[in-house]
Amino acid sequence: MTIYFYKNFVLLKVRVLPRSSKNEIMGEMADGALKVKLTAAPVDGKANEALISLLTEHFNCPKTKIKIVRGQTSKNKVIEILNTKQQMLNKI
Repeated sequence: MTIYFYKNFVLLKVRVLPRSSKNEIMGEMADGALKVKLTAAPVDGKANEALISLLTEHFNCPKTKIKIVRGQTSKNKVIEILNTKQQMLNKI
C-alpha cells in the first residue's frame, strides 16, 4: 500500500468507486492505492463527504484530522491524516 509518512501526518493514495451498493474499504489495489466503495454519487462533493466520514469511522479519529489534498474531482485521491499513530494505520 502506498503510504507516505511525514513528521505530523501521513498521505494515502485512495481510489474511490462511487454509486456502489455499500460503503466499505476493499483493500489494496495493484498500484498500491486503497480501494474504497461509496454509495454516494460524485455530485456536489457528496462522495468526498462520504469518503471522509467512512475514513473517520474506520480510523476512529475526528473529521478535522482527515482531508483530501489532491483529487477533489477525481476517483484517484490523496488523503492526508494528521497526527497519525502507527496502530491506527494497522487497521487498513
